Amino acid sequence: MDTKKIIKDSYPSSEKIYIPGKLFPIQVGMRKINLTDTVTVENGKRIHTPNAPVYVYDTSGPYTDPNITVDIDKGLPRLRESWITARGDVERQDDITSEYGRARRDDPSLDPIRFKNTPLPYKAKPGHAITQMYYARQGIVTAEMEYVAIRENLQNEQLGIKSHITPEFVRQEIAAGRAIIPANINHPEAEPMIIGRNFLVKLNTNIGNSALSSGIEEEIDKAVWSCHWGGDTLMDLSTGDHIHETREWIIRNCPVPVGTVPIYQALEKVNGKVEKLSWEIYRDTLIEQCEQGVDYFTIHAGVLKAHADLVGERLTGIVSRGGSIMTKWCVIHNQESFLYTHFDEICEILKQYDVAISLGDGMRPGSIHDANDRSQFLELDVLGELTTKARAHDVQVIIEGPGHIPMHKIKENMKRELNSCHEAPFYTLGPLTTDI
Repeated sequence: MDTKKIIKDSYPSSEKIYIPGKLFPIQVGMRKINLTDTVTVENGKRIHTPNAPVYVYDTSGPYTDPNITVDIDKGLPRLRESWITARGDVERQDDITSEYGRARRDDPSLDPIRFKNTPLPYKAKPGHAITQMYYARQGIVTAEMEYVAIRENLQNEQLGIKSHITPEFVRQEIAAGRAIIPANINHPEAEPMIIGRNFLVKLNTNIGNSALSSGIEEEIDKAVWSCHWGGDTLMDLSTGDHIHETREWIIRNCPVPVGTVPIYQALEKVNGKVEKLSWEIYRDTLIEQCEQGVDYFTIHAGVLKAHADLVGERLTGIVSRGGSIMTKWCVIHNQESFLYTHFDEICEILKQYDVAISLGDGMRPGSIHDANDRSQFLELDVLGELTTKARAHDVQVIIEGPGHIPMHKIKENMKRELNSCHEAPFYTLGPLTTDI
């Protein structure tokens, strides 16, 4: 990929700036927009009055810094690595531990497409907790928390405007579970960002290859342009060839958090045969992706065996791919989903790398006819139960939903999510209200 395609000064009348931290030696990338003068006419003369510049959030990372030369083959600077190691509670592993990851690494046929600068992964030291939620609950403000506080208050303090968004406020919101910082210790290239109702609205973008189209270069291109034009997080939904290798290239070159739906890759490993999915395959997929640096996982653990009967009441059935996969698995095996029964084990894995959970809305309505039905709200209640479990492990959680709902049902969905899921952030796939 030719990074020169991304012109360093392609944002008109603006420049990349860095704002220093006070608690930590950090430099927060922002964008300074220089405004034109205000022009007035007095006594026939044009008078130019300069306007102060405006400072805005910038998701483009090093790609728009004229002082940094990005080499896709080497990856982005590892911004957070020194912050992570300085805390003294992680250690670099001697090797990757995922069976699938080792098999891919040891396959010489993959050498031509392999990222050549893959670092060995970090992991929490035995007996240590390392998640941002854990630190927040212990009263500890991290460098990541100060970083997002500066990003969120848009340099208000430097401009003489008092802001309630301070590092301590960020800590309190994370401790309460009202916000998350998705920041895997194995994705130190990512600039910290926060998701929560008391912060700026964030936009997630989806990319991914398929069996029919797109290769590694195209996916990197999509990822970089997503960051360039304001995507706050990036989801890799690849289902085609070389998922593992593609994801490595993306993560090493992505300055925003990267998410996945692990069940998609697990299904590819069994050649699309849902009945052959198992906890063991899924578990190894989680470890594989944690070690690569995925920051958050969509996990459809709220889909129960009971949903198979309830969806018969629907007009449009199950429109979530993850929801349909796990419902089919429950029916074939006549038992509860392994995502539900092994949820504590999932949390035990994720907390060793500080990976957040996006609890998937496998039963989101696909039409307004099905909005707020028994399937949707049963799952929402289960997601609340799982949120409590995740937080017991200090794992950060956001909730997906609600899908297609009409305008007058938005309020009920929001209230029920806050109550059932204990104020966890709502990652809204919808509401898609345009088909009323």
